[in-house]
Amino acid sequence: MLIMAYACKTSSSRKIVGVLPYLPYSKQSKMRKRGSIVSRLVASMICKAGFNHIITMDLHQKEIQGFFNCPVDNLRASPFLIQYIVEKIPDYRNAVMVARHPAAVKRATSYSERLRLGIAVIHGEEKAESERDDGRNSPPPAEVETRGKMSLGLDLLPRLKAKEKPPIHVVGDVGGRIAIVVDDMIDDVEAFVSAAQILHERGAYKIYVMATHGLLSADAPRLIEDSLIDEVVVTNTVPHDVQKMQCHKIKTVDISGLLVEAIRRIHNQESMSFLFQDICLED
Repeated sequence: MLIMAYACKTSSSRKIVGVLPYLPYSKQSKMRKRGSIVSRLVASMICKAGFNHIITMDLHQKEIQGFFNCPVDNLRASPFLIQYIVEKIPDYRNAVMVARHPAAVKRATSYSERLRLGIAVIHGEEKAESERDDGRNSPPPAEVETRGKMSLGLDLLPRLKAKEKPPIHVVGDVGGRIAIVVDDMIDDVEAFVSAAQILHERGAYKIYVMATHGLLSADAPRLIEDSLIDEVVVTNTVPHDVQKMQCHKIKTVDISGLLVEAIRRIHNQESMSFLFQDICLED
């Protein structure tokens, strides 16, 4: 895609619009320990290649738009997913929106407010923090004497006690209800399978998982098929025809019409405001 954009740029194209329904590496938008902010690199490459305008859908973090040196229209899929809930889920009035982790509370709240439903949050961690590794492959340093005590030369940081993880529990009542777990993307599904198990133990009799981007990597179809999840609903921002053949629980919501209308409005220099109606700030 970058090569094609650069070819258009060197051929004196007046304007180059990039349509990226799913922006790659959007999960890496924050620095974690000594990691890199890959989203910043991707944005720089896209702008350097010659793009003048970007159309995308449900960025993992809305702040990623600030990495670009060109206008970015971050469209939302929530109206399409809400329409699916109303039309395809029987007795959806008896449902509760579930945030798989506290960071997803805002998204779940935006859905619950528009559907007039309750909300629940899964809080806690399954795995405890691993022992700290100093990352050193060289031989251990020689012991040095410090005020009569022997210590290692590289013991520069105090050894802190690992943070204790709270046990997993559900904040909110899901007993005898339909649980609808909402998130922005589904990549590795182990966490969603575990969430479904917890919700089932708390009394939810039907469990849906909804997200904009269905990456469904590795053996996700098999895990979903064998889990307590009744349906996984995603949009077609990412092709997943092969995964659908492997798992009958995966359903697709078509959002191509929204992208087509966005392209048409940009081409004709019309306002994009209409495409952001019925959108909450938390989406």
